[in-house]
Amino acid sequence: MSMPKQMQFKFECASSVPQTAKQGAEAHSSGWEWVEASVWTKRMLAALGNGVKGGKWYSLVDKVYHPRTLKAAWKKVAANRGAAGVDKVSIKRFRSNARFYLEELERDLRNGDFRPSPVRRVHIPKDGKKTRPLGIPTVKDRIVQTALKMVLEPIFEKEFLPTSYGFRPGRGCKDALREVNQLLKQGYTWVLDADVKSYFDTIPHDLLINCIKEKVSDGKIINLLELFLKQEILEDMKCWKPISGTPQGAVLSPLLANVYLHRLDLALHQNGYKMIRYADDWLVLCRSRQEAEAALVMVQSWIDQNGLQLSPEKTHIGNSLQSGYGFEFLGYRFEGGCRYVRSKSLKKFKDKIRLKTRRTRGDSIEQIIADLNPIIKGWFEYFKHAHHYTFNSLDGFIRRRLRAVRRKQKKRPGSGRTGRDHRQWPNAFFAERGLFTMYKAYVLACQSR
Repeated sequence: MSMPKQMQFKFECASSVPQTAKQGAEAHSSGWEWVEASVWTKRMLAALGNGVKGGKWYSLVDKVYHPRTLKAAWKKVAANRGAAGVDKVSIKRFRSNARFYLEELERDLRNGDFRPSPVRRVHIPKDGKKTRPLGIPTVKDRIVQTALKMVLEPIFEKEFLPTSYGFRPGRGCKDALREVNQLLKQGYTWVLDADVKSYFDTIPHDLLINCIKEKVSDGKIINLLELFLKQEILEDMKCWKPISGTPQGAVLSPLLANVYLHRLDLALHQNGYKMIRYADDWLVLCRSRQEAEAALVMVQSWIDQNGLQLSPEKTHIGNSLQSGYGFEFLGYRFEGGCRYVRSKSLKKFKDKIRLKTRRTRGDSIEQIIADLNPIIKGWFEYFKHAHHYTFNSLDGFIRRRLRAVRRKQKKRPGSGRTGRDHRQWPNAFFAERGLFTMYKAYVLACQSR
């Protein structure tokens, strides 16, 4: 099947994901560098690759509370920084007496006395007036969750399919986008774009624990996971216990979310569907409408049987070659055979630029440009495969903001849109001061391919 000219685009992103992943003892030197060496020795990795008796792992809790594991977990938590939990113990305060705190954690975990503290819930802005709930566990709880993740992640990572990209070692958004691009070029242009409504908040605890038990038979590990799933939430001075879901912001949540949706990955894969998933954001790419509709029936059945709910307003089927019937995935919009930046991503970027280019800002234009460049470069690096008109438009928007700043500095009102402003501060004026130009970078990237 020959593809229309507009579909003949390249998306050769650099990726840390090997084309053929190796696992088990063979991969100790090439595929499992990310595991914690103090936990996953060569002997354990060999068992991981060769399989364990009955397919289940026993006696893992001692790996969690081992001093080396807790110390390694503390280093990761400290590196991620983050706010203090309900006990008001910050990273800085924990560090000042880390040895004592870690010994206390080891003792409580060894004796079965560990109990997590309530999670402090805050709400962060999301898409205008909406907010997203975010849980902030204590530093101690984050350390224990990190230690648990170090022990459990390789067991489930071995089982996960290559179609899953979110929150997995050595995988990321660009890898998922590259695979979507390849499937589109192969003719899988009918797309089921599905979204699970409030996924992280609605995962049934009992079914999730059953998924864990399929591979882990250590009762103390299961008990720890249940303690974290039932961890009380403190919000506006009210404390309550969740009956479902994994708290967003918790270290274990991404892994547990992947474990639960892994069975959906398997079901679709075993029925021959092409699925790409990044956490709870996923697509099924098909060659025809009939195939996509059959995939939706299957997905809906699985969702209903597993205590979840599809979002009607965010789930649809369309031919990505047709205008008005595209789909959005990881910041991009695929439509009419082209790839664009989705409107929400554009708005977020412009808001960041506006924040840095307030007309009342008293810094020099050189300093403002120095602050802008890292933001612009990072954004372009991710979206450089979008339609080129986006970059010309955004370059113009950024220069207009800078001209408005210059007008204000000269005590002149205005938004920097007049012909006089362009003559006084032409594009070359900003280029001489080092302003990164996305369209120029795009042209250079095209020439180097």
